Amino acid sequence: MHPIPAALLAVASLAVLASEAQAQDSGGKWSFSAGAATDNRSKDASKSDGNPFVYGGAEWANASGLFYASGSLETIDAGGSNLESELALGLRPEFAGFDFDLNVAHKNRFDADPGYDADAWEFTADTKRSIGPASARLRLQYSPDSTGSTEAFTWVALRGGWDFTNKLNVSAEIGYRDQDNSVDYTGWNVGGSYALTPKVELDLRWHDTDADVAGEQYKGALVAGVNFAF
Repeated sequence: MHPIPAALLAVASLAVLASEAQAQDSGGKWSFSAGAATDNRSKDASKSDGNPFVYGGAEWANASGLFYASGSLETIDAGGSNLESELALGLRPEFAGFDFDLNVAHKNRFDADPGYDADAWEFTADTKRSIGPASARLRLQYSPDSTGSTEAFTWVALRGGWDFTNKLNVSAEIGYRDQDNSVDYTGWNVGGSYALTPKVELDLRWHDTDADVAGEQYKGALVAGVNFAF
C-alpha cells in the first residue's frame, strides 16, 4: 500500500475508536493542527536531513481533558522513508499545581529501505508548571527499540519559558540523549513564538547539539516554522 493512504488509514482507525468513545462522552472535543518548518527537528536532531517539512494531526480529548488519543503525519528524510505516522494515547492529570502529560506512541516510517527498522514505541512523561508569565517543563522519554540502527534510548530535557505578552513567548531547552548503538549527545534550543491570531503561530528557534557527526542530522540550524490550530 502507498505510504500516504496507509498512514491515513491508520489515522482514520484512531478516529473511529475516538468517535466511539465520544459517543459515550458527549462533552468530548476534536482539535486539529497543521504546519510547516524549514527543518524537522526532534530532540534537537534533524529528521529531514536539514530540509523543510510539513505535518498534520488530529486529537480527541474527553470532556474532562484527562484522556486523549491522537494521530499525525509528518514528512521526513531518513532510512529511505519520506513519511512518518504517529498514533498515541495519553493522560493529562493535574496535581498540586503541576500539569502532567503521560503518553505512549507508536511511530512508523513508510517505504523505508529493506532491512531498515521502520517502527518504534515511545513512552513520554512531561511535568509542567506555570507561575505568572514563567513556565517550566521536565520531559522524560524512553524507547525500548527506536528506528534505524538505534536500539533503546532515553531523552531527558528541561525547558523554561517566559510570556512577554499574551502573544510573545521566549523559551530555551537543554536535554541529553543516551542511545544504544548510536551517538550520545546533548542538545539545546532557544527561540520564540508569536501568535499572529489565536489559531496561527510563528516560531523561530536555533537548534544545536554537541555530536561530532558528519552530515546535517546533528548540525546546528536556525529553524523557522508556522503552526495552525483548528
